[in-house]
Amino acid sequence: MHALSPRSTRTTVVFDLGGVLIDWNPRHLYRKLFVGDDAGMERFLSEVCTNEWNLQQDAGRTFAEGAALLKAEHPEQADLIDAFHKRWPETIGGAIDGTVAILRELKEANTPLYALTNWSHETFVHASQFAFMSWFGGVVVSGEEKLIKPDPAIYHLLMDRYGLVAETMVYIDDNTRNAQAATDLGMHGIHFTSPDALRRELTALGLLHDMPAEA
Repeated sequence: MHALSPRSTRTTVVFDLGGVLIDWNPRHLYRKLFVGDDAGMERFLSEVCTNEWNLQQDAGRTFAEGAALLKAEHPEQADLIDAFHKRWPETIGGAIDGTVAILRELKEANTPLYALTNWSHETFVHASQFAFMSWFGGVVVSGEEKLIKPDPAIYHLLMDRYGLVAETMVYIDDNTRNAQAATDLGMHGIHFTSPDALRRELTALGLLHDMPAEA
């Protein structure tokens, strides 16, 4: 549990994207490819196209390079490996509406908003389908910078590029390590678990009203 910061000091909010505002999950795609075989899907995602493998694309490696490495080890899985990039848009389930509602309330309150995301430079174009992407004053994408969270360097890059000060920032991420890295730098890191929990914490910080805005 975070010790709450004084209400007057936290004025800027930074959002992670996948898992916070955007429902990204490779299972949205692979359930179509492993019909009726959830165990096989989970095995593939834990042993072949793993989170660790995908993170290297987020760090700047191309999908072609990443797929070539996997296909050399798992030639019988070549089509499934290639699908990760070829059918990447199908890994997006849509927006996480409850969080988007919070983002809208912050925008309407003229809160400075930014995004910091671990995302491949080759697939980030698909984020543009969401209208809320235009609400940010700036976005830092790991694949474009060849830096990934929780490396402190990418947080510093965000602050240096947009003139932000850690002690005035709230940072929201569904990965506990990434949220903790922000806290370690002086931000108020929030581990995102649900829109309702996020609303409660932002309300306690004085950034939101007690009741959600009417639709």
